[in-house]
Amino acid sequence: MNLPDDQSFEGQMLALLPALRRFARSLARSDADGEDLLQDSIEAALSRRGQWRGLNLRSWLLTIICNRHRNGLRSRTRHPNVDIEEAKDVAAQDPVSDPLERTRLEAALNSLPDEQRAVLMLVVVEGCSYAETATLLDLPIGTVMSRLARARQKVSDYMKAENIVPLRRPK
Repeated sequence: MNLPDDQSFEGQMLALLPALRRFARSLARSDADGEDLLQDSIEAALSRRGQWRGLNLRSWLLTIICNRHRNGLRSRTRHPNVDIEEAKDVAAQDPVSDPLERTRLEAALNSLPDEQRAVLMLVVVEGCSYAETATLLDLPIGTVMSRLARARQKVSDYMKAENIVPLRRPK
């Protein structure tokens, strides 16, 4: 097996692997997650080799590892995973839904005042942030938050007030 020249890009990366591995493991706080982080980072570095300016390979690689770690944390915050053992008490959503539920929800939304409905639809359905919603509707952010809270409460109360027991087929 031919090893890369010590002066080549790959040779310099190989020489830095022990330090990169330690750094990745310390960020991830786990050997397995650290190895995954290191592998993703090395893969990213190799695929973006043209972006390296030739100055300090070590700092460039450490920056990639750090950025990959931060992106992973953000992703896990947005889309949390639950371990299967922890999820045993979580009820699965019934695939057979109430056929009147959509009609009741539509009626609940139509019962809202226009200003509350607009805020609810922008934040919940369209996925806008409070700040984006405030800008779009030309409102203070506190007003957006207040209207959203009142709208959610009214929809919840409306849905509870209907109190329809769905009929299900026996399994």
